[in-house]
Amino acid sequence: MGTGRLTGRSDQEATVPEPSTGTTAGAAPRSLAEALRARDDDSLAALLHARPDLLNPVPGDITQLATRAGTRASVVRALDRLDRFALQSAEALAVAPDPCPYPVLESLLTGEHGTTGDADNGARAALPRALGTLREQALVWGDDDRLRLVRTARELLAPSPTRPSPTGLGPTVAEATAGMSPTRVQEIVAAAGLPATHDPVSAVTALTGLFTDPERMAALLDEAPAEAHQVLGRLVWGPPYGEVTPDPTPPVRWLRDRGLLLPTTARTVVLPREVALHLRGGLAHRTPEPVAPEVPAHREHRPQLVDANAAGQALAALATVEELVKSWEHAGPAVLRAGGLAVRDLKRTAAALDATEDAAAFWIELAYAAGLLASDGEADERYAPTPAFDDWCELPPAERWSALAAAWLPATRTAGLAGEQDAKGRTLSVLGPDLDRSAAPEVRRRVLDLLAALPEGGSPDPRALLERLAWERPVRTASDLRARLAHWTLTEAEVLGVTGRGALSAPGRALLEHRDPAPLLAPLLPEPVDHVLLQADLTAVAPGPLRRPLGDTLAVLADVESKGGATVYRFTPGSVRRALDAGHTASDLHAFLAEHSRTPVPQPLTYLIDDVARRHGHLRVGAASSYVRCDDDGMLNEILADKRSAGLGLRRLAPTVLAAQAEPTALLDGLRAMGYAPAAESRTGDVLVSRADARRTPQRSAPEPVPDGPRVPDSTLLGAAVRAIRAGDRAATAVRKEPAGQASSAAAETGWGSGSGSGSGSGELPRTSAAETLATVQAAALTGSAVWIGYVNADGAASQRVIAPVRVEGGFVTGYDHTADEVRTYALHRITGVAELAEDQV
Repeated sequence: MGTGRLTGRSDQEATVPEPSTGTTAGAAPRSLAEALRARDDDSLAALLHARPDLLNPVPGDITQLATRAGTRASVVRALDRLDRFALQSAEALAVAPDPCPYPVLESLLTGEHGTTGDADNGARAALPRALGTLREQALVWGDDDRLRLVRTARELLAPSPTRPSPTGLGPTVAEATAGMSPTRVQEIVAAAGLPATHDPVSAVTALTGLFTDPERMAALLDEAPAEAHQVLGRLVWGPPYGEVTPDPTPPVRWLRDRGLLLPTTARTVVLPREVALHLRGGLAHRTPEPVAPEVPAHREHRPQLVDANAAGQALAALATVEELVKSWEHAGPAVLRAGGLAVRDLKRTAAALDATEDAAAFWIELAYAAGLLASDGEADERYAPTPAFDDWCELPPAERWSALAAAWLPATRTAGLAGEQDAKGRTLSVLGPDLDRSAAPEVRRRVLDLLAALPEGGSPDPRALLERLAWERPVRTASDLRARLAHWTLTEAEVLGVTGRGALSAPGRALLEHRDPAPLLAPLLPEPVDHVLLQADLTAVAPGPLRRPLGDTLAVLADVESKGGATVYRFTPGSVRRALDAGHTASDLHAFLAEHSRTPVPQPLTYLIDDVARRHGHLRVGAASSYVRCDDDGMLNEILADKRSAGLGLRRLAPTVLAAQAEPTALLDGLRAMGYAPAAESRTGDVLVSRADARRTPQRSAPEPVPDGPRVPDSTLLGAAVRAIRAGDRAATAVRKEPAGQASSAAAETGWGSGSGSGSGSGELPRTSAAETLATVQAAALTGSAVWIGYVNADGAASQRVIAPVRVEGGFVTGYDHTADEVRTYALHRITGVAELAEDQV
């Protein structure tokens, strides 16, 4: 297979052809601009949809579109979005001749000995699709006999000494010998058994012909020592460079003398591309991958079981998020100076949720993405629930879950990165400013799409799913972020209830299809219950989710001991005292338990409440600095005699009053630590209810996801953009009549023959006098014809327009602007010139 020498450039990509040699109907395009101009509107819209960055701003014409499509940033983004075989096809074109015939590209992907059927691994059948993708995205242009990869893509994918090609191929013979002396080239030609030539160019051509001739190349390699074949075997699939000593071994010397290895530096040799392709059997890649790996169902479960498991996870998720947000409503964690949550606060939250730090980070970020948590914006900035949390709590459980899932799917916040370091060595914190990853929503949705493609109840092998994602979007850099995002998606979807046992649930499928999942989830969730089961060991079992008033009161009166399908609460002296501090009386608590328990109230629990209530408030603490008041002076004597009270600075003021140096809060805590149950009192002697007010932030909106580049345009925007580009292209390439007496001079200046009768696409604005401009636009307004104008706006930006004037008055011309597809008014003094359109352009 011949490869030829690469040109390395294609300067015709975005140029407008000379008018005198315009493309005739059916002729092959000579530039990317011509190829784009030949597309229909649907094809242009497909390009703009696949590469939305080309629309920012909307190109003025086809030439601008072609230029922008060839910029490095845009090409890199387009290459990053190719599947593996489309990228392999582009990589093969980068090492092929420029231009490359279709059969040569096909042989690079199937091998010289490839045949139809399974011998080429399906590459032959898949190549038209891959090439169609490259053409649609304007990375390849030209007919099948002259395929051209855009210059920027060739520069990115072609091999160089500093950047190896993904194919593992090295430079061609012509490129590797570019700096070699003519004498050395002739020595290589002679050692290879070729006749001497008169110049280096013909010598390189002869050597290239030898290496691309299968029969002669096979005969040459038959003469090589066995060790030489081992050397070639180590370089053939890349990297093609190897180090040699000043006195190389005989096998290396044999290969170097015959040009099978060519020196690049004094200590480095390279395997020429033509030699490598012969040894590979013509393949550009060791393993072409034309077919996407399948993602079969690894396990199959009954759909009802999947939905039941997902519903259980959804219920647990609601309880976790509610518990998390409520734990921050009295004294939320402080916001770090650089933003985010401190590590100690994350650990404290994880312990409160009885979860790992990674899981706690996910729930915190989820609540933040749903707009339930935010910073309060105060001087001593802290995190707290938002007013939206109260509205969320009032919703039915299924709707609350829908709100969480709808916030999770498009979120760019990536909790899995918390705790890692950024490029500057700074630790990424939960709720910090650097956790957004724009690829997260796309990966998340693609993972769920693959799950949705399985039979209902089917769960995949995660390894197969990751292999499929890697094929669809191969990583050209060292980053493995997409694979990690996919792994996190599987974990998060399971704990959130989007999946059950690894399979997509019915509510998850509805979420993916932009349907409301709440009606599907609601029948799967248990109805809230209004009772508990009290037990003799001072515990209460909630046989399901509790109704809100019952759950709120029980959360104050008892501590949660275990969670699950049934929640277990434990009553302790501390929890009972907490309820009394909140303003409940012992009789209130007895009545509450009797009303909501399906079992008799155990006697130990009754005794516990009465005992704590009897001692509660017997001591009174107020503010002097602080004081302790008690009618029982014996108890005060007992406190003074206790060594543990030394730090409180107590002294007796009266038989029933002790003064303290400690603040009231510290005094309360100290006495409670000694086993007493004091109550705070007001200035009037009334018992103070110590429940803290629930804090809320000012009204906050949920964080907006960070888009991955420009947003994908909708059909309306695409249609308007295509019309604008077509109109601008018409203005830029419109064929105009030359004013009388100027045709010959214009032809002389531009070299165009007067027989063409027109000038177009030169990029120069038309030039006419003010009188000629006024007369021409007035005549066009009378006849209803269109004219071509040059216009300079107030900012000094020049443009070309095709307008149909309808009114000329007061120094302005108003008409339909074909370029902008709307009626506009232009100042006559800003029109540089005007020309009538040729008859076939009107």
